[in-house]
Amino acid sequence: MRSHLLNDTTAERYRRSVTEGVERVAARLATTGRPFTGVTADALAPRIEQIDLDRPLHDTTAVLDELEDVYLQDAVYFHHPRYLAHLNCPVVIPAVLGEAILSAVNSSLDTWDQSAGGTLIERRLIDWTAERIGLGPAADGVFTSGGSQSNLQALLLAREEAKPGQEERADAIPYAKLRILASEASHFSVKKSAKLLGLGPDAVISIPVDHDKRMQTVALARELERCTAAGLVPMAVVATAGTTDFGSIDPLPEIAALCAQYGTWMHVDAAYGCGLLASPRRRALLTGIERADSVTVDYHKSFFQPVSSSAVLVRDAATLRHATYHAEYLNPRRMVQERIPNQVDKSLQTTRRFDALKLWMTLRTMGADGIGGLFDEVCDLAAEGWKLLAADPRYDVVVEPTLSTLVFRYVPAAVTDPAEIDRANLYARKALFASGEAIVAGTKVGGRHHLKFTLLNPETTTGDIAAVLDLIAGHAEQYLGDSLDRAS
Repeated sequence: MRSHLLNDTTAERYRRSVTEGVERVAARLATTGRPFTGVTADALAPRIEQIDLDRPLHDTTAVLDELEDVYLQDAVYFHHPRYLAHLNCPVVIPAVLGEAILSAVNSSLDTWDQSAGGTLIERRLIDWTAERIGLGPAADGVFTSGGSQSNLQALLLAREEAKPGQEERADAIPYAKLRILASEASHFSVKKSAKLLGLGPDAVISIPVDHDKRMQTVALARELERCTAAGLVPMAVVATAGTTDFGSIDPLPEIAALCAQYGTWMHVDAAYGCGLLASPRRRALLTGIERADSVTVDYHKSFFQPVSSSAVLVRDAATLRHATYHAEYLNPRRMVQERIPNQVDKSLQTTRRFDALKLWMTLRTMGADGIGGLFDEVCDLAAEGWKLLAADPRYDVVVEPTLSTLVFRYVPAAVTDPAEIDRANLYARKALFASGEAIVAGTKVGGRHHLKFTLLNPETTTGDIAAVLDLIAGHAEQYLGDSLDRAS
């Protein structure tokens, strides 16, 4: 079995195996005619369940043949131009090359003696991102598994910076008095983070949004004042730069001013909108982000990187001490005096992949303008898609996009019952998914079911959008026709 270990004696076997795997994937990518086959869980599960994991095939080709049957042929392919559902991007080739390298070398980015140059590459990319944001010379950060973890770590730092102290101290601020303010369109991980941080069920205050789905700063100011008057401590305001449903960007300069007035930590969740940091034409949309205390970025969304590739950035590197713990076997305190750079001192994780390499390879191959240009393309596409929807009497579109998301609803003229229209939209989404011809997402707006295009593929065209709108209308009309037949 040692012949399967990757080492100096098996390098040629590694080359052959990886080449065969790459050829399989390349062939599948080249011939995939739709984003999904429409396979159901009930149909696929038995094929996987019947595989006896205690009886290996002992042959890479046989294993790849089996993988074709249980995964590759039925995978959801984000590279297809009619995958329009979630915040999943097609990936750039330099990043995939980086993924292959980092997996084979298998560096762990917790300590210097497990990663060496990997540590310095990650630190350089953190500095580069902080410079793009404008956080200042004291900024720092660390790569994470994704936006949810980045938000969790940022709010952990905000909680500690609010200085609740020890509960037994007379002047301590009890966790029950801490509050997080975020818009009603913010990511669900804000509430999840509050729970994980031991805060009460009322810790997150939802701030209403305006017509464009941006946080209302008048309402934020009112809540900050109310909290202060009630003896509560506004520990953080979470501004969103690219909401999941609408791609809306909260008014960052106004929020920053309010945070400064009340001495409140400002966190910007830019998991989606971080691509603007590289945009040649839209960077101004992030004006005000430079005043944040912490920022979440997801390179695996609008930087076109493979999952996972994310980071949390902070204005003041000293605040990362709240995530620092020392273990004698890993990162003893003496290493700080010896100036040994250990990334585990900044991270919630210990063992951690060298995900930074993917972004490094991308920047060194394409440059920031190359990445930002791709994001500009999908934002332009969304603007054209909005025009199509606004001009189509079959649909109501919720808001003109800031980034690359469109939320809309099929509204047949002959049907007035909102619940029946809900059912038609739900049916259309499910039927489209089952057909495999396209994949769209769904959400609720004002309690009503809507559909959603999340456009992150520069290969998608307005022709694709128009075709998918026709498919949706066709499925919805079929449902409504069948519904009339059932009623009669």
